[in-house]
Amino acid sequence: MRLLITGGCGFIGTNFVRLMRQRHPDWTLVNLDKLTYAGNRNNLARLEQEDDKYHFVEGDICDRQLVQSVLEEHDIKAVVNFAAESHVDRSINDPSPFVTTNVQGAQNLMECARIHGIERFVHVSTDEVYGSLGSEGKFSETTPLAPNSPYSASKAGADLMARAYFETYGLPILITRCSNNYGPYQFPEKLIPLIFLNAKADKPLPVYGDGLNVRDWIYVDDHCTGVELTLLKGREGQAYNFGGNAEETNINVVKTILQILNKPESLISYVTDRPGHDRRYAMDYSLAQRELGFTPSVSFADGMAKTIEWYENNGPWLQAVQNGSYRTFMNDWYKERKA
Repeated sequence: MRLLITGGCGFIGTNFVRLMRQRHPDWTLVNLDKLTYAGNRNNLARLEQEDDKYHFVEGDICDRQLVQSVLEEHDIKAVVNFAAESHVDRSINDPSPFVTTNVQGAQNLMECARIHGIERFVHVSTDEVYGSLGSEGKFSETTPLAPNSPYSASKAGADLMARAYFETYGLPILITRCSNNYGPYQFPEKLIPLIFLNAKADKPLPVYGDGLNVRDWIYVDDHCTGVELTLLKGREGQAYNFGGNAEETNINVVKTILQILNKPESLISYVTDRPGHDRRYAMDYSLAQRELGFTPSVSFADGMAKTIEWYENNGPWLQAVQNGSYRTFMNDWYKERKA
């Protein structure tokens, strides 16, 4: 297969590239990434240097001419779109880049794929497009879309565009929607790496509201496996949910990290809740289980242990990331929300 992966230098994209290279050494992988603050080319530096079937292209999925040239030059047969602005807090501060990349960029990618005659297109979305759950039930693929943040609204817009490209043009597109990812290479504005870094430095650990918001956590390799199965076996035009069968409150996640690091709970600092903060997510992945053979293989306890161990063993990576825009953004973020 000759596969274009967009956003392959981000957290999930990096892990997907690494996993596909392990499982499919004969595939040609082309990584198109804009290298925004959360994209790190060094994540895949060794692969770029040593693997002649891996190619990196710096660029924007909004650039029609560039996308067309990449598809043609590398004779791409399939596309997996991870490229997205993904942090809810940033979308609240400024929705514009989210609309540009997540909606317009995704549409541009679909249009180029349509013209090029792409054989398979997987658009990677999120459970956040469904909105918020009560204390019972789970999201299924038939749950109406009801996004509550600018980020999730932009992803829902792209999902609807994907549906339109399938129904109107017959583009062989599929959608994946997953719960909260965690694992190696996650940019430290997200909960788990942020809490890890602050706890290691004995700094306050910011927790929104009462900390009882519930998320279904999935280890990143399990999510990547779901995307792979969708690419290889999914029904065109179908959306598939992926979850980790691991519902945890935010405060329990924080306390788990403190326990692993042997740090005191006195570091926890409750801050003003985020506007439009969804209370609970939970994913029904039975359709993916039936049609694709998907089942999460990493428990939350094992996944957290593996994740914290990776951060402990990759200090230089964390230091390099901390020296970037992360530090300024998160300092400002905490000052604004400190209770």
